[in-house]
Amino acid sequence: MEMWNEVRRKVLVEGASKRSMRREYRIGPETLAKILANPEPPGYRLAAHRGKPKVGEFVGVIDEILSADRTAPPKQRHTSKRIFERLREEYGYTGGITQVKEEVAAARLGSRESFVPLSHPPGEAQFDFGEATVVIAGLECKAALAVMTLPNSDAFFVTAFPRECTETFQAGHTRAFEFFGGGPTRISYVNTTIAVKKVIGPGARDLTREFLRLESHHLFTHHFCRVGRGNEKGVVENLVGYGRRNSLVPVPHFGSIAELNAHLTAACTADLHRRVRGKADTKVQRPQTDRAAMLALPAEEFEPRRVVAASANSLSLVRLDRNDYSVPTAWAFHDVTAVGGIDEVTIAVGAEVVARHQRHWGKEHTT
Repeated sequence: MEMWNEVRRKVLVEGASKRSMRREYRIGPETLAKILANPEPPGYRLAAHRGKPKVGEFVGVIDEILSADRTAPPKQRHTSKRIFERLREEYGYTGGITQVKEEVAAARLGSRESFVPLSHPPGEAQFDFGEATVVIAGLECKAALAVMTLPNSDAFFVTAFPRECTETFQAGHTRAFEFFGGGPTRISYVNTTIAVKKVIGPGARDLTREFLRLESHHLFTHHFCRVGRGNEKGVVENLVGYGRRNSLVPVPHFGSIAELNAHLTAACTADLHRRVRGKADTKVQRPQTDRAAMLALPAEEFEPRRVVAASANSLSLVRLDRNDYSVPTAWAFHDVTAVGGIDEVTIAVGAEVVARHQRHWGKEHTT
């Protein structure tokens, strides 16, 4: 670069002759012309595309093999070495393996999926479940983490339950709505069986009754991601991991699930004072934009529950969610309706409630 600068200044400013510059710096006329035409060395420039005399005619075969691999079992897809062997044995390829590896790498790079960042209007939300290991009353267990986020403002809420199921799915929503101070206008989900009985086609879902009851009560609309396209709700997926790393590391010890949830709620509130990358201020004021667009909470409280038609056996026991709950002996052999809530199990015969029990979240337990 120093020589380049000297030659340009001497010729273009001081008026030195080109002949003297070629003689002094021992450069040819083409190099001198390049120096005078460019303020810095332009680097190596390929005049024409470099050919592939050996592997060029087999590029189409490589593409076909890689295309077929997309539907093959993941553990039985071609390696570069296997493609090289097939080209040599089946197609008469006479070149080396390095050229094949380079071609396979280029083809795979070009086929990798990329995405466009999504835009999130105020008032819309994403919901998902994660899990974390916690110690409750001295016992290590897995807690299901219900996470809802408002991507427009980056606010999020996490609450823990003993297990992911219909009633905890519903309770995760109602608790998040209370935390945010309103109901989202639209919520994005994966195709969980709690909400989706069957995927009919692109954009069409056969939904469960309990999901529709939750949606009807709060009047939000839904969006289910395309199958295998969790990136369509990538904000909440990232926040599941973020909340776990920042609130539950190291493995926490609590006396009860209620204490764990008090800790998580405090962490979500404190997170509102965090500045997000690319934003000038903290998040504490930004959820107001979401709240202005959100739906008002219904006056009537929603009841998270699972309703199961069952029958009392000869021991006057009714089974709900792997556990047995007793009813008075007068109702043995009767058909009953068992309603499982977060904290309580109610058993009714017709319109009459015949038993109430504290909900047990283990299995094979008799109350």
